[in-house]
Amino acid sequence: MRERRAARDGRRAREFEAFVAGAGGRLLHAATLLTGEPTGDTEAAERLLTAALARTYARWDRLRGEDPYDHTRRTLAALFAHRGHRYRRPRGGTLARLTPQERLVLVLRLYEGVAEEQTAAALGLPVERVRAICTRAVTAMRSAAARRGTTGTRPSAGTPGPAGTPGPAGTPPSSGSRSATEATGAEAEAGAGAGGGP
Repeated sequence: MRERRAARDGRRAREFEAFVAGAGGRLLHAATLLTGEPTGDTEAAERLLTAALARTYARWDRLRGEDPYDHTRRTLAALFAHRGHRYRRPRGGTLARLTPQERLVLVLRLYEGVAEEQTAAALGLPVERVRAICTRAVTAMRSAAARRGTTGTRPSAGTPGPAGTPGPAGTPPSSGSRSATEATGAEAEAGAGAGGGP
């Protein structure tokens, strides 16, 4: 009995380590965008992600086919929503000038490619409110970029959801994640402005 439990625990630990090795970088980048920290100083983002990963690990055996990436992302968003007041002070990151709620909506909608309806359900907000927050956040980011004399990359209107959206196994594809600047310049008009999903 003890040997079977040890074998099961060892298998769970290996599976979880493989998941973190494949998805940890993208999740950390999402957490860094949420906390508003610059890329080189991610202490708060690391704490936030560690708490989310700990909850995923605790439920690992009960996920039963649920995508661990989606579960961790939802947990990360919930933890951030609960602790958002801690991240109001600008820290110099890409999205630091936005409010915590604006950051959360923007990261879920444009960086992670979560549909408006799912984002609204996760945050307990009406879809129209999510749309308005996303539009306001994108406008603020574009204004800031215009003041700096830079703009994000704008793919064609038919561009699918964000590159790097994780597959069914929960591992992000090798193409890597988009930067927040690309995200704000990409689906903003098609996704946020028109109100459609990614």
